[in-house]
Amino acid sequence: MSVWRPSRGGRPLSRQALGQWQQCPRGRQLIEVEQRELGRLLPDVFGRHVLQIGSWGNGEALLQSAETLHRAVLGTVADFGASALIESERLPIASSTVDAVVLPHTLEFSASPHHLLREVNRILTDRGRVFVMGFNPWGVWGVRQRLGLRDPAFPGGARFYSAGRLCDWLELLDLEVVEVRRFSLGFPWAAARSDGESWSLAALIAPFSEAYLLAARKRVVPIRLVGRPVRAQVRPLVGIAAPAARRDDGSVCRDGEAGPPPRLT
Repeated sequence: MSVWRPSRGGRPLSRQALGQWQQCPRGRQLIEVEQRELGRLLPDVFGRHVLQIGSWGNGEALLQSAETLHRAVLGTVADFGASALIESERLPIASSTVDAVVLPHTLEFSASPHHLLREVNRILTDRGRVFVMGFNPWGVWGVRQRLGLRDPAFPGGARFYSAGRLCDWLELLDLEVVEVRRFSLGFPWAAARSDGESWSLAALIAPFSEAYLLAARKRVVPIRLVGRPVRAQVRPLVGIAAPAARRDDGSVCRDGEAGPPPRLT
């Protein structure tokens, strides 16, 4: 069983870094791919509220495919179409009120990703779902960051987490991972693929994809109040009193008294 160990997270996104990323061709292409991948999953969410936590994309562009009654973006950077600005580790939302939460690279730019996940788990309903987008630490962007060759347009301060590590964190919160979808814009130049699909050559290079989308749902065991069972009445086998005999005149014989004599036919 994995042990939850606190670790230093990433640095929050700045307005300048996010704007520069959205203006570069690679950033726009990635957001379009992520919007398309979310379009496969968000229509299956039933309920009232879908929230995006963290600034990524333009306004509610990532939530366009959601068919719930209400959707909103709680951003961390001003002037990017957010409904409100928040601290990602402190969600001003009541418990058990949100049907789905989208985290577009929010964990990577969060100073305390563990606390953020606990907050997300708190606000989800019993059938709530969470969608996490992240950069693969073994992808091109992750390797370049380790080597100190980061793309100038890529936002700095991110800390990458592998999909396997994130699955362990969600397991500790009783969130069941239902799909891990991997995709890339460059190397390894493979189509989007979900873990567990039939084997092919693409399965060998999928772990080196640049980014992933992880879908999980809250795993709550329903509690049924069972009333006290009614036992069947059991008749005693011994100690049954014999029925009282009656005389010819209708009176009842008491214990020890002789009953009516047998009639002769």
